[in-house]
Amino acid sequence: MAEENHELRKEKDKGMDSDINEKSEKYVPKEIPEEVKKEMEKTKQKLELFRKNLLKKFNYLSAVALMPPQASKIIEEEEEVKVDKEKDKDAEKLMHVLILLPDEKDKELAKVKAEAIKLVQDFKPKVWLHVKLIKDLWEISFDGKYDYLEAISMSYPLHDRGILGALRVASIHKTLVLRKFEKYVVSYVIAGSVVRGTATKTSDVDIYVVIDDTDVRRMSRLELKEKLRAIIHSYVIEAGEIAGVKNKLSPQIYILTEFWEAVKDAHPVIFTFIRDGVPFYDRGAFMPWKLLLRMGKIKPSPEAIDMFMSLGDRVNDVVKRKLLDVATEDIYWGIITPSQAILMLYGVAPPTPRETIALMKEIFVEKEKMLEQKYIDILEEVVEIYKGYEHQKVKEISGKKIDELMEKFASYIKRLKELMIQIEAKTKEKTILRIYKEIFDLLEKLLGKGNEDSLISRFKSQLVDKGKMPERNLTILKEIAKAKKDYKKKLGKQEVEQARKDAFELISHLIEYAQRCELASIEKQIEKNKLRIKYDKKEIDAFCLHEGLYVIMQDAIKKITTAGIFDVSKAEFERAFEKKQGGILNQKILSQLKKLLGDFEIVF
Repeated sequence: MAEENHELRKEKDKGMDSDINEKSEKYVPKEIPEEVKKEMEKTKQKLELFRKNLLKKFNYLSAVALMPPQASKIIEEEEEVKVDKEKDKDAEKLMHVLILLPDEKDKELAKVKAEAIKLVQDFKPKVWLHVKLIKDLWEISFDGKYDYLEAISMSYPLHDRGILGALRVASIHKTLVLRKFEKYVVSYVIAGSVVRGTATKTSDVDIYVVIDDTDVRRMSRLELKEKLRAIIHSYVIEAGEIAGVKNKLSPQIYILTEFWEAVKDAHPVIFTFIRDGVPFYDRGAFMPWKLLLRMGKIKPSPEAIDMFMSLGDRVNDVVKRKLLDVATEDIYWGIITPSQAILMLYGVAPPTPRETIALMKEIFVEKEKMLEQKYIDILEEVVEIYKGYEHQKVKEISGKKIDELMEKFASYIKRLKELMIQIEAKTKEKTILRIYKEIFDLLEKLLGKGNEDSLISRFKSQLVDKGKMPERNLTILKEIAKAKKDYKKKLGKQEVEQARKDAFELISHLIEYAQRCELASIEKQIEKNKLRIKYDKKEIDAFCLHEGLYVIMQDAIKKITTAGIFDVSKAEFERAFEKKQGGILNQKILSQLKKLLGDFEIVF
């Protein structure tokens, strides 16, 4: 024993902190030989019938499974299976079938075994039945027979409510962890629903891994624990994929020094873990802890007792603080934010929380008459509690008050959703009417006054048919006219939005056409009133308007009337031109022009 301990210490002297940085060897399950696979397939068909008949009578069974042939030697040794292999040729091919019962069905065990024996008595090769309660599996582990439990976990399931799948994924994960950290793993323990016998095919599998950290030299224990957790957790997915089950491993990693402190402090989680856990692997630490706990030898320190007694007071404070948080944060923002959204939907710029109450009342209660005052009262109450908390006037709130506020909150939000539908309906109505008015007002300016039908008809004949507008614009115009008639019906958001987009397109085309018409009119007016004057080897433009003759000089604009010659600004000239009123060139104006230019010639 001394030599073994010396060798173990030599291995550990290499240091765990170097081992955890080495690349882990990927776990590869042993490949089953092809001939064994074929044999198992034939056997499977026989056992399928056995399973159906057995479950027909005992549908509460937790599992029925064919135990792996590779483990037959371990199984036979542990179960003390006595067969004379020299006389019985079929003994070499003896099949081991596991039947698991829930612990509460312990009185049914003999009955199940007797029925199972009847069902397999004519089987070839022979079947050796192992009928057990779930708690029997844990006794196997408590006796340190981990190879036997591993063989059971790798059985081929004919029927499984979840326990075999959970054991299988845990067993594979254990193998991966041991391959990486075998000389450091103190205990690998399974707990939770698997041990209680309530595991399903999707249950989480709680496992605890205790790692010896007593030889750590080059890193802190916190750093070590984080690295161990990362590596051991990285094996979770790999183990699940190999096992082919839906059960998800939920590993908890402890380093030995930390674990021992938790035991001394009587940490409830650790006590529960030691009391209920089942070792899948143990180097002689877990079982002594379990036995010491049963004997009452592991007792909490006075400091631990004081610490756990004070937990009640801390919980009380935490609960009070959380209730206050619900009232002052969750409910407050849960009621303010939707209120701001409703105001924005109405068309108001995003208001501050302080402005929200006044705006809700002013717009929806007083102006639009769309909301009842009682909902403003709810809003005010929630805001008042929040302000009291901000100014440290409200320091705690009861659960009863929270329930009352939640009831009011739910009522307020429900009413706000109804208000949103009302606002959207009103907004759709306003949008359609505004679009209609803008378009038909523009058409009247372009085509002259008329009713809807006559304007659509003229739009077609004067603009679309003559190629001045695309055909699509006529379709849009008719759709807008139809939407105006249907707006009181259920026009959806998409229909209103499409109408708005189409109207923008049509209005853009109409404005562009109007601008072209106006430009043509101006150009025509310019040509009509424009004169070209030659003098002193120069040429200048002049415009004969109602107010007089405007002469565009190189550095000034001159206005000539019968009264004389005047300097005018560009703006004054543009105002006179915009009136589009032509003037007359009389003799007096021509005389004034001669005074300005000398001899000249007018070129029309």
